[in-house]
Amino acid sequence: MPETRATDMALRGELERLTHLALRLVPPSPQGTPRMVTPRRGLHVLRQQAPTEFEATLYEPMLCLILQGKKEMTFGERTYRLGAGACALVSHDLPILSRIREAPYLVVLLNIDVDVLRGLHEDVGDLAVRDEGHALEVHRAEAHLLDAVGRYLALSESEMDARVLASMRLKELHYRLLTSPLGPMLRSLLRYDSHASAISRAIALLRRDFRSPVVVEELARAVGMSVSSFHAHFKNVTSSSPLQYQKSLRLLEARRRLVTGAATVTTAAFDVGYESPSQFSREYARKFGNPPSHDVAKGAKIATGQER
Repeated sequence: MPETRATDMALRGELERLTHLALRLVPPSPQGTPRMVTPRRGLHVLRQQAPTEFEATLYEPMLCLILQGKKEMTFGERTYRLGAGACALVSHDLPILSRIREAPYLVVLLNIDVDVLRGLHEDVGDLAVRDEGHALEVHRAEAHLLDAVGRYLALSESEMDARVLASMRLKELHYRLLTSPLGPMLRSLLRYDSHASAISRAIALLRRDFRSPVVVEELARAVGMSVSSFHAHFKNVTSSSPLQYQKSLRLLEARRRLVTGAATVTTAAFDVGYESPSQFSREYARKFGNPPSHDVAKGAKIATGQER
């Protein structure tokens, strides 16, 4: 029990130090709008002053470390609620529905560099590999990981330190991830013959050509799996079928086009692969909670400075 208390105190200390450093790097916005800085390559700090509604986003592989506030993340039928000290690892490109439940909210985001992971893989050796994990996993941050994140973030305060130490500290940070409770899925992803790696390659194919109809047999063949095995492992990793995954890609791209003013509702529907604008509008409203015309209007307000 005393050892547990000592560990908890060490974690709280690391978390407080990291929080103070992150707050210095991202002063609050006078308007209360979200602010994000990128103090180091692949490392971002986001500060949000108010809770948000659910937002659908395509997450690329990254670590999300919550320092303040609370966040809720949903993919498929799985929902995770994270508070300060929790970290979420997204190992595959994944459409996620998320919201900030409690603010002020402060989070450190680290893009996973697969090349850095590969460089470490042989040195890490034959640690346990779990090939049946999910593309989103949540754990409490360990002191070693918090320390590594903090020292990488602290390089923002010294240009000379950054020039000399940045690559070493980024490598250390990825090492801490590989050897943490979040590591098994990452190590599985690095093995070409693993199911995690096969699904990652299938996702890359889907993203490359999301406008064309999904032919599951061709996807399965391309990654060297039977159709039944491919279906099962794709669902396990992403919590969706290949068809559902493609639909999310289409709708997210359509929303981006509508909000930025790059397309009308009809052209957005056709541009992302829909043959029926009415079907597109129905599925869009089901996904985002509002019809596409709502985001067209929102994009127009942003363009004219009426909404931030």
